[in-house]
Amino acid sequence: MERKIHDMSVAGELMGDFSKAEIEAGRRLFSGPWDFVSAAGSLASLPPMTAPEIAFAGRSNVGKSSLINALTGRRALARTSNTPGRTQQLVFFGGPDRLVLVDMPGYGYAAAAKSKVAAWTTLIHDYLRGRATLARVYVLIDARHGLKIADDSILDTLSQAAVSHEIVLTKCDQISEAALAERIEAIKTTMRKRPAAFPDLIATSARTGAGMEQLRAAIARLMAERAR
Repeated sequence: MERKIHDMSVAGELMGDFSKAEIEAGRRLFSGPWDFVSAAGSLASLPPMTAPEIAFAGRSNVGKSSLINALTGRRALARTSNTPGRTQQLVFFGGPDRLVLVDMPGYGYAAAAKSKVAAWTTLIHDYLRGRATLARVYVLIDARHGLKIADDSILDTLSQAAVSHEIVLTKCDQISEAALAERIEAIKTTMRKRPAAFPDLIATSARTGAGMEQLRAAIARLMAERAR
């Protein structure tokens, strides 16, 4: 049996490099208090655009809430569930340095009522197209399954709206090192065809904490660039 990833050594070699200063900036950025701000089920109920927003999108049950909890070091900041489709609103969390994280409804979940799926889908796409404070969208992909047809619609919307976005692989501790390396290269090859997509990706595991240091550093780098 192939060895599964625990230290993410292969992932680290394939991710973008960050300086010690950026790693430390990321640690500080996420070491402060994080709190629930609001939840929006429609464009009319979105909170005011007062700070840069980092949104997390992905298929249902890909691990968005778990990733946000691991990223912020809060076990229950975002609600997690094994039931796909649990998050049905855009959920906003506020942190230090005027940064907001957004947990988006999962897409691609067909077991819910068609009317609900349509409403979630419309909300997601309208938010991605029209949010001026949206600094970047991290599109979460389950490392075990890779890119799926359900991801194409979100990626197309992000490309058309020229919204900066990057792939984050989740649950990377659940596949072998060789399979992870192969998955990373396949996704990077696909994403090179999308000009608005960030060229690198970040491989993570919310369970082990692997990749969180790099993700925090990436967000800290983005915030620093926007402040210039």
